[in-house]
Amino acid sequence: MIGNQVALLKREFWEHRSIWAAPAAMVLVSVLLATTSLVVGSGFKEVVNLAIVGASNIDAGERRHFLVAVLGGFTIVIALSMWVLTVFYCLDALYAERKDKSILFWRSLPITDTETIVSKLLTAFLLIPAVSYAAILLAQLLSLIIMSVWVSAMGGSPGHLLWNAGALFDSFAFAFLFILSIQLWLAPFIGWFLFVSASTKRSPLLLGFLPILVVPTLEYMVVGTRLLSDAIFVRSVKLPLFGGERLSELIEDGRIEVAAEMTGILSLIDVGGYLTSPSLWLGLIVCGLFSAAAVFVRRYRDES
Repeated sequence: MIGNQVALLKREFWEHRSIWAAPAAMVLVSVLLATTSLVVGSGFKEVVNLAIVGASNIDAGERRHFLVAVLGGFTIVIALSMWVLTVFYCLDALYAERKDKSILFWRSLPITDTETIVSKLLTAFLLIPAVSYAAILLAQLLSLIIMSVWVSAMGGSPGHLLWNAGALFDSFAFAFLFILSIQLWLAPFIGWFLFVSASTKRSPLLLGFLPILVVPTLEYMVVGTRLLSDAIFVRSVKLPLFGGERLSELIEDGRIEVAAEMTGILSLIDVGGYLTSPSLWLGLIVCGLFSAAAVFVRRYRDES
């Protein structure tokens, strides 16, 4: 079983180049944007010099929070691209092998339909996040190196301004938790898209999103309730790991601030509350049901 899963995960990595190509492209774009902003900033040398002097004199905690915010931008951008990649991967994972008839070859091997679906789930929950996390680390480190060269050229001290060990730990740990939590939180969508990929004969993208948009609308028009729309749309935009009360600590008089008692962004994360959330486990159950349905459809569909 484990050996089969390792082989199947390698297959997914080789066949779906977007798993590594999309994060690599996002790293390139992020680094280019960071470089461009520094080049543009170089045109305002006097302002930059004042900013460097001011940053050198402020408290180490403030510099740490600023650096975490800058590095966190890379996490958010690549995490969003990871979710888009996951959606398209799940919609294509089982549909493509039926379209090109390669499913007949895989069925000739001693691999069950359950193992195949599990490999797709592992790819969505582990492989894609792992590659995306590596991309985040690479983007952050490359940007820090580029900023270090720029700050040094402007007469500042990169070690003093940028290479804060606490900020790096906060950024790396936050990226790791954020990446994993997104996939788990959106597990129902992963299961649904895999089921669509296993069952539809054409247009998986349309058939994947159409029910998500139409069914909640019909529920509101016919029944007058918003249970499905809340379950779908609120979940799709709600940030995991963060509670409303904790996020409000960052907002004061319309400005985003970090409270004095906070030591870093990790102090805003409630892992225990997230893991004990009924919504998380209900979502995983829904994902399991859709995945079981995908196994059933794949097993009894005649592709000959």
